[in-house]
Amino acid sequence: MFRHLGWLVGLPYKSSSKRLSNASNPALLAQLRPPLAMLDSVQEIAIYIHRFHNLDLFQQGWYQIKITMRREDSDVWGTPARVVQYEAPDLGSDDVYGVWRIDDTDNSFSTQPFRIKYARQDVFLSIMISFNLALAGYEGQSSSAVLLKFELMHAPISGNRSDLQAALDANPSAVHEFRIPPKALLGLHSYCPVHFDAFHSVLVDISIHISLLKAPSYKHPSKVSRIAEDVGGETSESNQAAEQVASADSNGIMLLKKLLAARSILLEELQTLSKAIDQEIDLTDFISKMDDMNDSLLPENLVAANDKVSGQGKPQNGLEKANSASDSSTGELTRSLSRGAVLNSFNLLGDQLFYLWNTFLQFHRFHKTKILEYLHDTWAKDRRAEWSIWMVYSKVEMPHHILNSGFDESSNSGGHRRTPTLWKLNDDPAQIASTRAELHRRSIAQMKINNRSIQDLHIFGDPSSIPIVIVERVMNAPRRTTSENSYLRHLDVLNAPGLETGSGSESVNKQSGYSSSKRNRVLKIVVFVHGFQGHHLDLRLIRNQWLLVDPKAEFLMSEANEDKTSSDFREMGQRLAQEVITFLKKKMDKASRSGNLADIKLSFVGHSIGNVIIRTALTEVMMEPFLRYLYVYISISGPHLGYLYSSNSLFNSGLWLLKKLKNTQCIHQLTFTDDPVLQNTFFYQLCKKKTLEYFKHIILLSSPQDGYVPYHSARIDMCQAASLDFSKRGKVFLEMLNDCLDQIRSPRTENRVFMRCDINFDTSAYGKNLNTFIGRAAHIDFLESDTFARFIMWSFPDLFR
Repeated sequence: MFRHLGWLVGLPYKSSSKRLSNASNPALLAQLRPPLAMLDSVQEIAIYIHRFHNLDLFQQGWYQIKITMRREDSDVWGTPARVVQYEAPDLGSDDVYGVWRIDDTDNSFSTQPFRIKYARQDVFLSIMISFNLALAGYEGQSSSAVLLKFELMHAPISGNRSDLQAALDANPSAVHEFRIPPKALLGLHSYCPVHFDAFHSVLVDISIHISLLKAPSYKHPSKVSRIAEDVGGETSESNQAAEQVASADSNGIMLLKKLLAARSILLEELQTLSKAIDQEIDLTDFISKMDDMNDSLLPENLVAANDKVSGQGKPQNGLEKANSASDSSTGELTRSLSRGAVLNSFNLLGDQLFYLWNTFLQFHRFHKTKILEYLHDTWAKDRRAEWSIWMVYSKVEMPHHILNSGFDESSNSGGHRRTPTLWKLNDDPAQIASTRAELHRRSIAQMKINNRSIQDLHIFGDPSSIPIVIVERVMNAPRRTTSENSYLRHLDVLNAPGLETGSGSESVNKQSGYSSSKRNRVLKIVVFVHGFQGHHLDLRLIRNQWLLVDPKAEFLMSEANEDKTSSDFREMGQRLAQEVITFLKKKMDKASRSGNLADIKLSFVGHSIGNVIIRTALTEVMMEPFLRYLYVYISISGPHLGYLYSSNSLFNSGLWLLKKLKNTQCIHQLTFTDDPVLQNTFFYQLCKKKTLEYFKHIILLSSPQDGYVPYHSARIDMCQAASLDFSKRGKVFLEMLNDCLDQIRSPRTENRVFMRCDINFDTSAYGKNLNTFIGRAAHIDFLESDTFARFIMWSFPDLFR
């Protein structure tokens, strides 16, 4: 009996000389060694659900969030292990029903059902659910990712609540899945927003916390009473048994290394969180005892091997080496460590991890909101790097004055010089942009994404189908002056870190005239204007993304020209101006009553001819008092230079029919047929007026795949056909182009950000149809996809706040 107990605590087994003579028998050793089940470990994934925020749900009713998780390459499901309700949902008795529940049939967890009544409604759930994923067969599962699935369940409001749960369980309304990569399963603390889909646009504030732990229960070693009787000569299974022993020992050492790395990660993250939210966790005594126990109980060569693997405080990186290039060190440890030493080390590390993990859970319960805010800020700062796979950055210099044949005029001399952005005569800018994006898309298809961040499968599920965004920062080339220093200072501003990375809030605040410490309220209003025959909700996906970046912004989805977009642009502009002023004054009065109104930031977002309506509205006399408040202008495929040069013959035929059959006035204006003299046409006169000069930041979104709006017109850029046209029409086009660029170049706003963003959509799923042939598919994709807007807004968040 005492001999059997000796195996549990690692005591050496003393036997007679007869048994010692056969101690080297591999078959015997395979039976003597305790089974690997004694070294069971578990990955605990804790999910904290803080808030359900209704951005844009189409239906009122009862909602519920269901959560499941499983390993990516097997049917091993995570099991709900514990639930902690921090606070009861802040809702009336009529707005909640039942309680949260765990379903053993599918290993799922479901929140308490809650009722959604209105947009931008908040439901604070404040609940932590922990899932356990067993790691008994850790040799294979340690390299397997975990799929985390959130389902949005919905049931309509009815008088009979007895059938509510059955209605909720019927079918999920929307699903949002995430992938937790293997590197993150040793330890991770991350914010993870859940949005579901475009038709169920919500924000669920969630944080995910992961650690590798010792399993809570163990299988006892099998009895060894018959081992002494089986001692004999070598058997035919001796080689196989020796391999099993070596494999078992090697896996045990690898598990100890992972536990050491998990302990280092958890300890480091605890200290980081404590410092970040300014709430002390006293781990001095634990660290001191941990070091003492390590020195006395943990084998020195194991700790040294882990230090070598973990790489000076970065265990998560070291495990790559441990899994791939540490076979030799593992073999040395296998030969030098007894089974008892491995078991003692395992229990010691398991107890330390258990203590740290419970310390974190207790700490999180008392500081859940601050921890969530810190993790959210960290997540937001990482967006540009995380999504840089689909974004290409470049810089070009805006020429001072563009002339025919691609020359630009210098202000200091009458000579001409060719700008660095000119094309050859046989180059098509739209085709060049498409080719560039397609080559980048092919490189993404061959890319292997390998990091520790949680991956949103809406984006990472099929990376090659995500839009490619080519961001072109247009740097203002100033007029040359006698002061060389002034020119150098200008370049310094263009390369300022805050504007380049989108993470320097101080630089943007300074250029706007505000300090981050200023307490007075700034009223931020964003106006969205639809296109031809559009609906006021056409741009709701862009609005929802803006709302995520800046929840305090006020939004006007313009309805003034709905069903009226065939009329004169002047009439549409007047209606929009009146609508904006009415909305603006209403919000100003409300803000003034609630506090001191320091300033106003008025931004505009337009799609297609909605951009022409916006610029026309800004020319109205009634808008003059508000021009100084203009902040950001986002043009989504807007025909700023009209259709003077349009290469889409099929689309041009459609425009001709609209003019002939319906006498659509705005189409006459777009095609410069509203007046026989080009200088008297609407677009020529519009470009002469200062409609862009007052905006602090201008972002022009275009797509070379969009056949509805000429590529150069959406970018306010030179056109190949115009550069070779020396007629009166070519001269008029160049005047319009230079007038627009002069407004953007205006010194009124010193540090204006001007970007052209080319969006290349994956049209392979559409097949060959009329929409893709005439270029309509990409024009509509701007309204039906928000991924490109998410990339741009989170890469340059300070421009939208």
